[in-house]
Amino acid sequence: MSSLFPLAVRGSEGLYMVNGPPSFTESVVFQRDSGKNCKALAFSKDGSLFAWCNGEKVNVVNVTRAELLCSFDLPKAVCLEFSPKNNVLATWQAYATGKDGVAGVPNLQLHDLSTGKCLKSFIQKKMQNWCPCWADDESICARNVNNEVHFFENNNFNTIANKLHLQKVSDFVLSPGTQPTKVAVYVPGSKGAPSFVRLYQYPNFGGPQSALANKSFFKADKVTMLWNKKATAVLVVASTEVDKTGASYYGEQTLHYIAANGESAVVQLPKNGPIYDVAWSPNSVEFCAVYGFMPAKATVFNLKCDPVFDFGTGPRNAAYYSPHGHILVLAGFGNLRGQMEVWDIKNYKLISKPVASDSTYFAWCPDGEHIVTATCAPRLRVSNGYKIWHYTGSVLHTYEVPPNEEMWQVFWQPFLDGVFLEKAVRYQAVPSELPSAEPKPAQAYRPPALRNKPVTSSKLHEDEPPQNMKPQLGGGDKPLSKTALKNQRKHEAKKAAKQEAKTDANQSPVQATAPQNTLRNTVPAMTTGNPEVDKKIKNLKKKLRAIEQLKEQAAAGKQLEKNQVEKIQKEAALLKELEDLELGV
Repeated sequence: MSSLFPLAVRGSEGLYMVNGPPSFTESVVFQRDSGKNCKALAFSKDGSLFAWCNGEKVNVVNVTRAELLCSFDLPKAVCLEFSPKNNVLATWQAYATGKDGVAGVPNLQLHDLSTGKCLKSFIQKKMQNWCPCWADDESICARNVNNEVHFFENNNFNTIANKLHLQKVSDFVLSPGTQPTKVAVYVPGSKGAPSFVRLYQYPNFGGPQSALANKSFFKADKVTMLWNKKATAVLVVASTEVDKTGASYYGEQTLHYIAANGESAVVQLPKNGPIYDVAWSPNSVEFCAVYGFMPAKATVFNLKCDPVFDFGTGPRNAAYYSPHGHILVLAGFGNLRGQMEVWDIKNYKLISKPVASDSTYFAWCPDGEHIVTATCAPRLRVSNGYKIWHYTGSVLHTYEVPPNEEMWQVFWQPFLDGVFLEKAVRYQAVPSELPSAEPKPAQAYRPPALRNKPVTSSKLHEDEPPQNMKPQLGGGDKPLSKTALKNQRKHEAKKAAKQEAKTDANQSPVQATAPQNTLRNTVPAMTTGNPEVDKKIKNLKKKLRAIEQLKEQAAAGKQLEKNQVEKIQKEAALLKELEDLELGV
């Protein structure tokens, strides 16, 4: 095609391709398929082939010349996928049983793209994980059948070359890259036994001893397993459907790290709450997690699971590394307003903060320079359309579908690694003919009685600023251990208390109260991130304030009741409890 990287667009207006930057015109090479029934599309991994189902046939074309390579009579196909080397096209349609409960016809088909013949058909009832998984060189293909993993070799689907049989394999993921291929398998726990994830090297599946690594954990109804690009480690997000503490309706999540050399760890996340997103850097030595009750934290960790950089808190629930790994976008989509933060990840410097309101989709262009955000049906049925951005925050192209029409999907043509070279990071917004996409800030509702009065800050949370977590090289000091840090905090707290006591001794009780109250109103309340602990801290401070008032009354000569004297005697114990809670003991 005339553009370096076209964008495929599927919707009620049909299926067509838009040339990428800088032209953004509709491709004249690929003829628009104007049918309103285009159910699926797929590019091959290298971007050279394109397939779609228009409700009549599945067509496969060469992207550069848009010439038809083959066509399959599969009007009901709703899922399409190419094998990594473009030898096989997998298609799936909804499974239907025959009359009187007789088994239906196979609904998952594997087609040889060189001959157009069907290599094999399988019955695959569930749409979830419908597609077989290939190793990148197609030497192995695997699929989960009745809780065991079947392996085929060299696209010979008539012979099962190997089976991985554990008690109940619920999910598996093959490693990317070259041989030897590794496989991560998940077995859910049952009858009080924990769930576990194991890593194997194909074809060594002979019992637990043959596993490269093993990590077991409770609290898991489902897991997401993510290999890094170099296939040296897997991140596992384990989730429960229900949070039994009642703290979150998202359920509970934990993040685990498992390395192919046998090492494993739980990734310690400093803020309680859901894990919204986890993403590996393309360099395979760092990963980013977005987590915690809103406003969410985002942190980059290294392979030791130590924090490298903390982005502070903000309205975000997703992380997207650029294809070269030099830029990271943190974004808040879905029920958030579409705010994005674009970071230079090598220097940890903020590049831009664009806002893509109502977005349901985000994707980096393979060139590592451009981004597409889109609002698609059925997630949102109004204001459908897409925008193409430069990462510096400029909107280069925007398209909104006409009224009464819908857009269902947009997709960049993929390219193999190395086609586009990494360019130096820019901080200045690139020029654009379109106006800035900054939305007007919505005015908060103000009751009539307050409308003529000055606006006061009504933030529920103070946002935490970003901070570099790497130990500074110049200082020569080693990072403190958790115990040392706790002791240091205790020491500082005692020091501050002594200093305060000295100040109080030099002032009259009446004078001493004014600055304290002023301080109390100006310093923002510290939060631990745990609502229950914060509540206890608040109650303890309330009791201590009451004791302070009683002591002042006693100093002024007022006779105290017996229960009031008992309250004052409890002060030391309350102070100790407060200190322990604030230090997280």
